[in-house]
Parts: sequence; structure tokens; C-alpha cells
Amino acid sequence: MNTMLILTILIVIGALAFDFINGFHDTANAIATSVSTKALKPRHAIILAAVMNFLGAISFTGVAKTITSDIVDPFSLHNGSIVILAALIAAIAWNLITWYFGIPSSSSHAIIGAIAGAAIAAEGFGILKWSGFGKILEALIISPILAFGLGFIVYSIFKVIFKGANLPKTNQRFRLVQIGTAALQSYTHGTNDAQKAMGIITMALIANKYVSSTEIPLWVQIACATAMGLGTSIGGWKIIKTVGGQIMKIRPVNGVAADLTSAAIIFGATYIHLPVSTTHVIASSILGVGTSHRVKGVKWGTAQRMIITWVITLPISATIAGLVFFLLDLIF
Repeated sequence: MNTMLILTILIVIGALAFDFINGFHDTANAIATSVSTKALKPRHAIILAAVMNFLGAISFTGVAKTITSDIVDPFSLHNGSIVILAALIAAIAWNLITWYFGIPSSSSHAIIGAIAGAAIAAEGFGILKWSGFGKILEALIISPILAFGLGFIVYSIFKVIFKGANLPKTNQRFRLVQIGTAALQSYTHGTNDAQKAMGIITMALIANKYVSSTEIPLWVQIACATAMGLGTSIGGWKIIKTVGGQIMKIRPVNGVAADLTSAAIIFGATYIHLPVSTTHVIASSILGVGTSHRVKGVKWGTAQRMIITWVITLPISATIAGLVFFLLDLIF
């Protein structure tokens, strides 16, 4: 078995592991509000999220194509296998570290930063496709801002519509609505997040000349969707606790407003083929809803800790990936 084939197999395994970890790392965000309000029992929420994540993952490929070709050109990438493997190792390491400490960091920031860092270590800053890379960074930065603003607006509208409503009855009705919004949010999560691993595998297949197009092979779609679905089935209770309870005390009406907001932002990004951080979007929508509900009710200390993690994720994952690349380059 030649070295190229071995590296390709390792990349496929690593990408599926990344998707699996993404499943239990990021899916916690998608179901956190419905679990915290007791709209769904944790086991039921995870089963629902696993199914909807799988369906979302096999529905679209636009984001995967962006990952494949907009950060670096896979057709001209030297040492492509080592670059991609280093990126995967770095992103997985950072995801596991933040998961262990219950910090809702961004898998999107981790993998995009890691790809850039490994590529720069291999061939210098000139290897980056700055127009495409810049577009991705803009999406990662703008999407949580939009989520915060839209969450504020949606909940403000809810306050007007349901002013004077019977609170217990309204909450009970919104718990039922939350089942649907949790399903919708999990579906949109699958449409965006699972595609990142699809793009990575396809990039490796192009770099090693196993395929000659940026079209995502069907087996890659199914494998990544399955990995994310299985990862989802494990869950991420530490992150559910942070997102569902340590940003604000979430009631069913808050949860529905946040779910609708984040689902709209994530699916909008998927529609225009841009990767975004579901973690950023969901947490920011909750912050927007919380600010509209009662500014003092938002636990800004938790929000500050999350924002710091978001800011440092990209440079840290890029640095780790660069170091891992140098190590792998010595081995292979």
C-alpha cells in the first residue's frame, strides 16, 4: 500500500471523526433550548436531532464545495495530504479541549483556521485564496451579529403579540412549538456543518488525483451524514448546560424565538454556500432574545467567556495545525 493511499485513508477517517465529534459537540447547541425548557426530554431531543442532522447533511453540497476550493486551490496544493491531515488533527484536538471544559467554541473556526494554518506552514501565505478566504471570514463574523439583531427583533415582536396572554397556557403551547423548531434547527445544522467534512475529504481526493472535480461524491455525502448523526446520538451535556442555562434563564417563548432566528441565519448561509458557526449563531440569537427580554437577565460573564473562545479559536487552531504539519512532514 503506497503512502498516498495510506494518507488518503487517514484523512477520510479523520474527517469522519471530525464530523462525529462535531455531532456531539455542536448538536448540543441545536437542542439546548428545547431541553432546558423541558419541551423535550434529553433522550428524545437527541434522537430527533440525530435524524434531522442526517437529513440536512444529505440535502445540500454548496458549503462543501466552498470548503473544497475557496480557502486554497486543491489542484495546486503540494503536500496536500499532509496539509489536510494536519488540519484535521488540529481541529479535532481543539474541539475535544473545548468540549471537555464545556465551552461552546466553533468547529467552523477550528477547521477553517486549521486548513489555513497548515497550508501556510507548507507553502507560505501566498497559497491562500484571499478572496474566498476573506468571504468565509466575513460570513463567520457577520452571522452572529445578524443572529443577535434578528433574535432581538423576533422576541420584541413576540412580546407585542402575546402581551397580556395567560403565561402558563402560552408556555405550554410554546413547548409544543419548540419540538418543531428544535427539529428545524437540527436540520439546518446538518445542512451547514456536515458539509465541512465533505469538503475536506473531496479536497484530499483532488489533491491525490483520485477525482478531478469539486463535485462531492455520493459516498462522501452519506458517510459524513452518518458520522454526524452517530455523533449527535451521543450528545454533549456540558455544552447543553452552558448554552441552555448559563446565558439566560430560557422560557419556551424565548426558546422558540431563538430557534427560529438561528435556523433562519444558518439556512440562509447554506443557501448562499457559506460556512458559518452554528455555535456562534445559536448563542448569539439567545443573547439577542435575552437582551430584548431583560438585559439584566443575561449572564454577560458567560457570554464574555464564549466570545473570547470564539476570537482565539481561529489563530490557535491555525498555530496547532502548522506545528502538526511540520511534525507529519518529518514522518512522511
